[in-house]
Amino acid sequence: MFRYYVVLVDCGINIFRVDNPHTKPFYFWNWIISEVKAKHPDVIFLAEAFTAPKVMKQLAKQGYTQSYTYFTWRESKHEITEYVEELTQSELKEYMQPNFWPNTPDINPYHLQGANESKHIQRYALAATLSSSIGIYGPVFEYMLSEPLLGKEEYLNSEKFQITHYNWELKNKLTTIISKINFIRNHNEALQQTNNIKFCNIQNDNLIAFYKWNNDRTNEILVIISLDAHNSQQGNIQVPLQDLAVHSGHNIEMHDLITDSRYNWNNEWCYVELHPTMPFHIFKINK
Repeated sequence: MFRYYVVLVDCGINIFRVDNPHTKPFYFWNWIISEVKAKHPDVIFLAEAFTAPKVMKQLAKQGYTQSYTYFTWRESKHEITEYVEELTQSELKEYMQPNFWPNTPDINPYHLQGANESKHIQRYALAATLSSSIGIYGPVFEYMLSEPLLGKEEYLNSEKFQITHYNWELKNKLTTIISKINFIRNHNEALQQTNNIKFCNIQNDNLIAFYKWNNDRTNEILVIISLDAHNSQQGNIQVPLQDLAVHSGHNIEMHDLITDSRYNWNNEWCYVELHPTMPFHIFKINK
């Protein structure tokens, strides 16, 4: 088995998504991953394991570079906040690198079945800004192909059982926004880390907001996302002034990296409004 991985790495493959690794002994993965990484330290092993939390933790401890997570099923503001804080503020942050997937080849979550464009934008924006590691099952996600197997979180026309051909040149609003978010991630260190996150108070349970920063605080980002894919939502957000090392009354330029709009904020509490057509802000903070 070790030689199998080495041959693939020598062919240029350096990312392995391992299907159901929890069905194999832990010591087996410890041995395989240790041996491969000793020769090729840049190789990434992704544990595709939706299983008991203790088992997912143990796989991470055995050397898996990244891990599937329960993000796929975290929808409400409370669920998302609680789960991300568990990943980033407990001992998990020491050994587990979470990878957030809005959908997977195996999971067609109920909230995406028949969902509109705004819902898909919302879920990608959440995954791509909460976690530094993200994956999607595209073009199924990009083209919103979510017809389910009746009563199940599975795809009716699953590629596990048939060959599907896609027009890879086809573009839409969702693919454009995905590309834009990916560009923003590549150019902002604050979004290239997972554990550097602080959720902000915002007076609406349909809005979620969080502040992210790089190590020396030269890159600071404020993300606000609407969890309502059908209606406009508004509320007041408490700006993390202490973390920004500024006082109320100090003028802050909020540069929306998606629309290139700029706003001047100078109060601790500021008003925001989001619409289904563009359900999120990624603000770069210029002090």
